[in-house]
Amino acid sequence: MSANPTRPGRHEWRAGRPRPAVETERLPVQVCSDANDAARTVATEIAELIREKARAGQRCVLGLATGSTPLGVYAELIRLRREGLSFANVVTFNLDEYHPMPPGHLQSYHRFMRENLFDELDIDPGNVHIPDGAVESDAVAAHCEAYESAIREHGGIDLQLLGIGRTGHVGFNEPGSARESRTRLITLDKVTRMDAASDFFGEWNVPRRAITMGVGTILDARRVVLLAFGEHKAAIVRRAVEDPITPSVAASFLQEHHDARFVLDPAAAAELTRFKTPWRLGPIERFGLAWDEQTTRKAVVWLARTLGKPVLKLTDEDYNEHGLQDLVTARGGAYAINIEVFKSLHRTITGWPGGKQGRPRFIAGRGVSDDNGADVFPKRILVFSPHPDDDVISMGGTLIRLCDQGHEVHVAYQTSGNIAVFDESAMRHVDFISEAASALRLFSAEQADRFEQDIEAFVKRKQPGEPDSAELRTIKGLIRRTEARAAARYSGVSPDRIHFLDLPFYETGAVKKRPLGEEDIARTLALMEEVRPHEMYAAGDLSDPHGTHRVCLRAILDGFARARECDWAPGCRLWLYRGAWQEWAPEEIEMAVPLSPSEVDRKRMAIFKHESQKDRALFPGPSDAREFWERAEDRNRATAEVFDALGLPEYQAIEGFVQWRP
Repeated sequence: MSANPTRPGRHEWRAGRPRPAVETERLPVQVCSDANDAARTVATEIAELIREKARAGQRCVLGLATGSTPLGVYAELIRLRREGLSFANVVTFNLDEYHPMPPGHLQSYHRFMRENLFDELDIDPGNVHIPDGAVESDAVAAHCEAYESAIREHGGIDLQLLGIGRTGHVGFNEPGSARESRTRLITLDKVTRMDAASDFFGEWNVPRRAITMGVGTILDARRVVLLAFGEHKAAIVRRAVEDPITPSVAASFLQEHHDARFVLDPAAAAELTRFKTPWRLGPIERFGLAWDEQTTRKAVVWLARTLGKPVLKLTDEDYNEHGLQDLVTARGGAYAINIEVFKSLHRTITGWPGGKQGRPRFIAGRGVSDDNGADVFPKRILVFSPHPDDDVISMGGTLIRLCDQGHEVHVAYQTSGNIAVFDESAMRHVDFISEAASALRLFSAEQADRFEQDIEAFVKRKQPGEPDSAELRTIKGLIRRTEARAAARYSGVSPDRIHFLDLPFYETGAVKKRPLGEEDIARTLALMEEVRPHEMYAAGDLSDPHGTHRVCLRAILDGFARARECDWAPGCRLWLYRGAWQEWAPEEIEMAVPLSPSEVDRKRMAIFKHESQKDRALFPGPSDAREFWERAEDRNRATAEVFDALGLPEYQAIEGFVQWRP
């Protein structure tokens, strides 16, 4: 029997139920300006519910989630608590916990919730409920039944907060979970374990099982809010929102709920029909769009790729038969549209990413000449790399080209990347340091042996997921630093233009990082002011599964904003590249830098300088067995193939960039 008898049937649309924005969406979706805006929106909703319940003399029962997605909500709730919001009437039930997992363990969700929320609230500890990952296996079933009973005894969950995994799981309800499932022990999907690998310093350390609320338990909540951020969530969000309900995507069951909605940032919403192909839903004006150059380019590229035709071969019939009649009417027929878009795409291609002296570039999709700094040659160029290898992985060909063409290129490595080195790789370097120090008589053989033995002893006793000692972190950081320096020098960067920022937010020794702080921004701004760049490059992808790219980009944007009064800043252009997980779509690319076969080889060799990341990376990211150099080459080749299929010149590979605009 459901704890919520008012829940409507599968196909019922009850009066007062929130309606989706468009017919393709099977439940309401709210798209906020960014992840921070989404977090504030949801936290405000939770706060209003808490106050409403308090005024009525009632408890507010919240279902809570873990992971990086809800952290912004929790930070905002802590801020509201400091402004006077009381949690004295709040009861919480968490979705899940790994099993086995002691509550004090670094990766425990008990610890996660204490550190990220509960320690800062005035909530009664007795009102906090989290599945017990330390319960003995033969007692798990009884524990799960008791958890369900506790939820019922408190009157059910008023608002359930969710994230969504790349398999579509909510909680740990993996593909195949039944609609009526309840709190239980479940075996984790391989994809889920790979996504959690960074938290445990390797997939092999991730528990294989977890205790989770069931789909039925979640659907019994009176209100459900699911948060999703980043491009890597876009595909599964579309399946959960627009496709029919299926046990293969547990989140799709939310379509049945009488008051559930998705709250997304634009990146996570990008695959929804109203954002990806709004013309398929009727006049685009209903979405506040017009057939301007940017929207036209997006539609034409979509049509050409859908039909497998070059842009210049599209016909009026092609447009009419695929929902683009309004475009043909607005822009004067297929021939004129094709020519316009073809020229726009062609103008993105440049072999001179830093420009030529006296020759302006054209900004694709903007219809204006880029004459900024046209008379400045060579330019001062500052390339930011979140990790020590992102520069060569993501834009190694362009980096080499900029150096070869005589520009003053600086590279800034924003973090040490020290947690991404295998222990055995570190021990090999420790052995070298010990042998070299002894051979060069930098210190005695006994001291060298003791240095090596101390680190080796720590590695042997280190528990899975335990942070490294300060000495081991230093060794690993030096490995990444020397590799980065070798790759940059191979690419042509002068040694005195290689900078290591070691932003403090990263230096925790654990996967969990601090929030971006004042010192992070100050170091970033100081380097900008030192270099006074004409152009900057930064990682603009939000698919980074560990969040470091997002924080590093924020440091750059905040620093750049503070520099707006500096005489160099108004003329400085910021280009965004994407990392090892995803490339810009062809209709988004504003600068396409083609690479010849020999330049692809040079880029590969630059990536190979990062030996600790070669063959097998410690944190490879979402389910991708390829090495980073393979991902980069495949991605760059695929971009070139798309340009070729659209009827543009054929190249071996292309690196794409988008200009950041405030």
